[in-house]
Amino acid sequence: MISILCSEQVKVLALTDHDTMSGITEAVEAARRFGIKIIPGVEISTIFSPRNPEMEEPVHILAYYSSCGPTRYEELDKLLANIREGRYVRAKDMVLKLNKLKLPLKWEHVTKIAGKGVAPGRLHVARAMVEAGYVENLKQAFARYLYDGGPAYSTGSEPLAEEAVQLICETGGLAVLAHPWALKNPIPIIRRLKDAGLHGMEVYRSDGRLADKDDPRLLLVKSFLRLLGLHFTAYSDLADTYNLLKLGGSDYHGRGGHGESELGSVNLPVVVLHDFLKVARPIWCSAIKDILEGYAKEPSDSNLAKIARFTRMGSFKGSTPSSCGKDLIDRCLASWLTAEEQQNDEFEAIRLKLSHATINLGGVQVPIETK
Repeated sequence: MISILCSEQVKVLALTDHDTMSGITEAVEAARRFGIKIIPGVEISTIFSPRNPEMEEPVHILAYYSSCGPTRYEELDKLLANIREGRYVRAKDMVLKLNKLKLPLKWEHVTKIAGKGVAPGRLHVARAMVEAGYVENLKQAFARYLYDGGPAYSTGSEPLAEEAVQLICETGGLAVLAHPWALKNPIPIIRRLKDAGLHGMEVYRSDGRLADKDDPRLLLVKSFLRLLGLHFTAYSDLADTYNLLKLGGSDYHGRGGHGESELGSVNLPVVVLHDFLKVARPIWCSAIKDILEGYAKEPSDSNLAKIARFTRMGSFKGSTPSSCGKDLIDRCLASWLTAEEQQNDEFEAIRLKLSHATINLGGVQVPIETK
C-alpha cells in the first residue's frame, strides 16, 4: 500500500482501519523510507441509539491521533477489542441468516478470507458469497443481503456513538463523523455527536467531490437548514451549521473493482489539511505532553513503549540522560507541530525533568525516525 502511495505522490496518509490500530507501526516504518507522513488513526464502529428504536443505526467515527497515539491506549484498545469480539458473533449470525435464506455459506470460508487472527466483518462475508457463486459481485452482496437492516444484516457489540466520541477526545484525538451521507437520519446524529465533542465530519466523497446536493436522503437536511434561513448546497453547509471541520478521504478498503477510489486519487483542497492541523495541533501537543510527563516521572520500559508505539525513535543506548530526553521530545514533536509549539515552556520543563532522569531501556531497541 505504501509503495502505491509513493507512486501516486501522496505525502500524508491517515491510516484508519476498522476497529484496530495494529497495522500502524508497520505503515510508519514503511512510509519513513518514502518520506510519507502517517497520521495514526482508527475507524470505530458504533451505534446511534435514540429513544425511538426505529431510528437506531450504525455510525462510524474516525479518530486521528498524534505520532504518539492515544494517551490512554489500553482503554481505547479494550474498547476496540470488545468490538472485534462482537464482530465474530455478528459475522456468525450473518452466516446463519444466509443459510436460512437458502444460501448455505460456510463459516470456515469466511474466516479463511478474513485471515488468521482477523475479526471477520461484512466485507469478508460478502467476498465469501461471491466466491461461493451466490452473488456476482460485492456490490450485489450488500445491495441484496448485507446492507444496514438487510435480510442478512446483524448488529455486533458496538458502543454508543457519543461514548466513542468522548473517549477519543479524552485520549488526545480528533473525532470525525465518517461518510454521513450513508446515514438515514444525519441531523440528530450530528447534533448529538457535536454535543459529545465531535470535531469534524466528512463532506468530501471518496472521489474528492462534495456530497451530492441532489441526494434524496438530504431532503430533511435541506428542510432543517431552510428553517434556519440557510441555503443548502451540500453536507459542507451542515458542517458550517455545527462549526465542524470539513474532511474527506479515499475510504480505501482494498476491495478492488468498481465503486472504490484508488489510493491517492482523492484531491482534497489544501485548506482541508490546514484547517485540520489548526485544530489538531493544540490537542496533539497536550496529548504528547501528558505521555512525555508520564515518562519523565517514571522512565521505565513500559512508559518508553507508550512513546515509541507509533513513532520511530531509535536506540538510546550510550546516550546521556540529557541528550536522550531532548531526543525523546524532539522526535515526538517533529511530525506536525511548529517550531514555536515545540519550544514552549511546558516542553522545556519536561526536557529539564528528563535531563535528571535515569534512563533505563532494559535492552529495548526502538528504531529512530529521521526528519
